[in-house]
Amino acid sequence: MRLHSLALASFLTVSAAAAVALPAYAASEDAMGEQTGTVVLTAKSADVGVGYTWGEGTLHFKGKVYHFTISGGQIAAVGFSKYESRGVVYNLHKVSDFSGTFATLSGEATLVKGVGGSVLENSNGVRLKLETAANGARLAASGQGLSIKLKE
Repeated sequence: MRLHSLALASFLTVSAAAAVALPAYAASEDAMGEQTGTVVLTAKSADVGVGYTWGEGTLHFKGKVYHFTISGGQIAAVGFSKYESRGVVYNLHKVSDFSGTFATLSGEATLVKGVGGSVLENSNGVRLKLETAANGARLAASGQGLSIKLKE
């Protein structure tokens, strides 16, 4: 009986600690703004000093799926990579605010396979928090602008 009580007390202590830690996590998510959708995108980058990125993706917003294209440039990069990103969209209140140029400061080092993440924001205040898996051989460290355009 004593062992059972000790196990229950340990479980309650861990549960209470998790409950106290949870609001801190929720607050960090709120720092990005209101979660309003999700995105999946695939793109390629080819670079020799100055690079170019192109690709396409899907936006899931208010129960609908929207397709978009991606293009953009980057300085201080060399190599080639193909990547897939998945992420969360924040602060999107109307679909027309999604199109535009998203800016980020980022770095990438890929040799065969790599993973990473980034946060991008456009002039409408829409933010993308992306997790990326890449294949190829590429080294980059600079600011980047990705232009996103919804397909009609």
